[in-house]
Amino acid sequence: MNSVIQYFTDIYKGVRTLWAGMRVTGKYFVSPGEIVTEQYPENRDTLKMEERFKGEVVMPHDENNQHRCTGCGICELNCPNGAIEIITKKAPNEDGKMVRVIDKHIYRLSMCTFCELCIKTCPFDAIEWGQNFEHAVFDRSKLTKVLNKPGSSLKKKKKEAKS
Repeated sequence: MNSVIQYFTDIYKGVRTLWAGMRVTGKYFVSPGEIVTEQYPENRDTLKMEERFKGEVVMPHDENNQHRCTGCGICELNCPNGAIEIITKKAPNEDGKMVRVIDKHIYRLSMCTFCELCIKTCPFDAIEWGQNFEHAVFDRSKLTKVLNKPGSSLKKKKKEAKS
Protein backbone atom coordinates (compact mmCIF):
# COMPACT_ATOMS: atom_id res chain seq x y z
CA MET A 1 0.00 0.00 0.00
CA ASN A 2 2.86 2.35 0.87
CA SER A 3 4.57 1.80 -2.51
CA VAL A 4 1.33 2.66 -4.34
CA ILE A 5 1.10 5.97 -2.49
CA GLN A 6 4.78 6.68 -3.24
CA TYR A 7 4.17 5.88 -6.92
CA PHE A 8 1.33 8.40 -7.25
CA THR A 9 3.25 10.98 -5.19
CA ASP A 10 6.19 10.71 -7.60
CA ILE A 11 3.87 11.11 -10.59
CA TYR A 12 2.28 14.19 -8.98
CA LYS A 13 5.71 15.77 -8.31
CA GLY A 14 6.82 15.05 -11.87
CA VAL A 15 3.71 16.63 -13.39
CA ARG A 16 4.03 19.63 -11.05
CA THR A 17 7.66 20.33 -12.04
CA LEU A 18 6.82 19.82 -15.72
CA TRP A 19 4.00 22.33 -15.38
CA ALA A 20 6.31 24.85 -13.68
CA GLY A 21 8.75 24.63 -16.61
CA MET A 22 5.98 24.86 -19.17
CA ARG A 23 4.64 28.02 -17.46
CA VAL A 24 8.03 29.74 -17.92
CA THR A 25 8.26 28.59 -21.55
CA GLY A 26 4.65 29.59 -22.25
CA LYS A 27 5.22 33.04 -20.77
CA TYR A 28 8.05 33.73 -23.23
CA PHE A 29 6.06 32.16 -26.07
CA VAL A 30 3.06 34.45 -25.54
CA SER A 31 4.89 37.67 -24.57
CA PRO A 32 8.59 37.44 -25.45
CA GLY A 33 9.62 40.86 -24.06
CA GLU A 34 13.30 41.16 -24.94
CA ILE A 35 14.33 39.12 -27.96
CA VAL A 36 17.58 37.30 -27.23
CA THR A 37 17.90 35.30 -30.44
CA GLU A 38 20.75 36.43 -32.68
CA GLN A 39 20.26 36.12 -36.45
CA TYR A 40 23.65 34.50 -37.02
CA PRO A 41 25.30 34.37 -39.59
CA GLU A 42 23.27 37.12 -41.25
CA ASN A 43 24.36 39.64 -38.59
CA ARG A 44 28.05 38.63 -38.66
CA ASP A 45 29.16 42.22 -39.45
CA THR A 46 27.31 43.81 -36.53
CA LEU A 47 27.54 41.00 -33.98
CA LYS A 48 29.32 42.06 -30.79
CA MET A 49 29.98 39.58 -28.03
CA GLU A 50 29.71 40.52 -24.36
CA GLU A 51 32.82 41.95 -22.74
CA ARG A 52 33.15 38.96 -20.41
CA PHE A 53 33.20 36.56 -23.38
CA LYS A 54 36.28 34.33 -23.58
CA GLY A 55 36.95 33.82 -27.28
CA GLU A 56 40.69 33.29 -27.57
CA VAL A 57 43.84 34.78 -26.11
CA VAL A 58 45.16 37.75 -28.10
CA MET A 59 48.08 40.14 -27.72
CA PRO A 60 46.99 43.71 -28.42
CA HIS A 61 49.33 45.87 -30.49
CA ASP A 62 49.14 49.64 -30.80
CA GLU A 63 49.26 51.67 -34.01
CA ASN A 64 53.09 51.48 -34.01
CA ASN A 65 53.01 47.65 -33.92
CA GLN A 66 54.21 47.62 -30.31
CA HIS A 67 53.05 45.29 -27.55
CA ARG A 68 53.61 45.00 -23.79
CA CYS A 69 54.95 41.41 -23.63
CA THR A 70 58.47 41.22 -22.17
CA GLY A 71 58.79 37.46 -22.60
CA CYS A 72 58.98 36.82 -18.86
CA GLY A 73 57.22 33.44 -19.26
CA ILE A 74 54.80 33.77 -16.33
CA CYS A 75 51.81 33.04 -18.57
CA GLU A 76 53.59 29.97 -19.95
CA LEU A 77 54.34 28.69 -16.44
CA ASN A 78 50.77 29.19 -15.23
CA CYS A 79 49.07 27.52 -18.19
CA PRO A 80 47.93 24.10 -16.90
CA ASN A 81 47.83 22.50 -20.37
CA GLY A 82 50.90 24.04 -21.94
CA ALA A 83 48.86 25.94 -24.50
CA ILE A 84 51.31 28.87 -24.41
CA GLU A 85 54.94 28.72 -25.48
CA ILE A 86 57.24 31.73 -25.52
CA ILE A 87 60.41 31.63 -27.61
CA THR A 88 62.82 34.41 -26.71
CA LYS A 89 66.15 35.60 -28.00
CA LYS A 90 68.80 38.08 -26.85
CA ALA A 91 69.06 41.35 -28.72
CA PRO A 92 70.82 44.63 -27.98
CA ASN A 93 68.67 47.56 -26.88
CA GLU A 94 69.37 51.24 -27.63
CA ASP A 95 71.95 51.33 -24.80
CA GLY A 96 73.85 48.36 -26.26
CA LYS A 97 72.83 46.00 -23.45
CA MET A 98 71.69 42.52 -24.37
CA VAL A 99 68.06 42.09 -23.34
CA ARG A 100 65.51 39.32 -23.79
CA VAL A 101 62.92 39.95 -26.51
CA ILE A 102 60.20 37.63 -27.71
CA ASP A 103 60.76 35.89 -30.99
CA LYS A 104 57.43 34.03 -31.00
CA HIS A 105 54.54 33.97 -28.55
CA ILE A 106 52.77 30.75 -29.55
CA TYR A 107 49.19 30.04 -28.45
CA ARG A 108 47.58 26.66 -29.10
CA LEU A 109 43.83 27.21 -29.06
CA SER A 110 43.17 23.47 -29.34
CA MET A 111 44.85 22.89 -25.98
CA CYS A 112 43.37 25.90 -24.15
CA THR A 113 40.82 25.30 -21.39
CA PHE A 114 39.93 29.02 -21.18
CA CYS A 115 40.82 29.05 -17.47
CA GLU A 116 42.21 32.62 -17.71
CA LEU A 117 45.25 31.85 -15.53
CA CYS A 118 47.62 33.22 -18.17
CA ILE A 119 45.74 36.51 -18.42
CA LYS A 120 45.30 36.99 -14.67
CA THR A 121 48.95 36.35 -13.87
CA CYS A 122 50.50 38.48 -16.62
CA PRO A 123 52.18 41.37 -14.75
CA PHE A 124 52.23 43.61 -17.85
CA ASP A 125 48.64 43.03 -19.09
CA ALA A 126 50.16 41.96 -22.38
CA ILE A 127 47.47 39.37 -23.25
CA GLU A 128 43.70 39.50 -23.03
CA TRP A 129 40.55 37.78 -24.29
CA GLY A 130 39.59 38.37 -27.91
CA GLN A 131 36.08 38.46 -29.34
CA ASN A 132 36.56 35.87 -32.09
CA PHE A 133 34.36 32.82 -31.59
CA GLU A 134 34.48 31.11 -34.98
CA HIS A 135 37.11 28.43 -34.44
CA ALA A 136 35.81 25.62 -36.63
CA VAL A 137 38.58 24.50 -38.99
CA PHE A 138 39.32 21.38 -41.01
CA ASP A 139 43.05 21.50 -40.28
CA ARG A 140 43.99 21.41 -36.58
CA SER A 141 47.29 23.21 -37.25
CA LYS A 142 45.30 26.39 -37.94
CA LEU A 143 44.44 26.47 -34.22
CA THR A 144 48.09 27.21 -33.39
CA LYS A 145 48.61 30.96 -33.55
CA VAL A 146 51.56 33.31 -33.13
CA LEU A 147 50.30 36.21 -31.03
CA ASN A 148 53.05 38.75 -31.70
CA LYS A 149 52.80 40.32 -35.14
CA PRO A 150 55.77 40.28 -37.54
CA GLY A 151 58.12 43.18 -36.88
CA SER A 152 56.50 44.07 -33.57
CA SER A 153 58.51 45.39 -30.65
CA LEU A 154 58.19 46.01 -26.94
CA LYS A 155 56.41 49.22 -26.04
CA LYS A 156 58.83 51.71 -24.51
CA LYS A 157 58.19 52.79 -20.93
CA LYS A 158 57.89 56.50 -20.46
CA LYS A 159 60.49 57.90 -18.07
CA GLU A 160 59.05 59.84 -15.16
CA ALA A 161 60.14 63.43 -14.76
CA LYS A 162 62.26 64.01 -11.67
CA SER A 163 61.26 66.95 -9.54
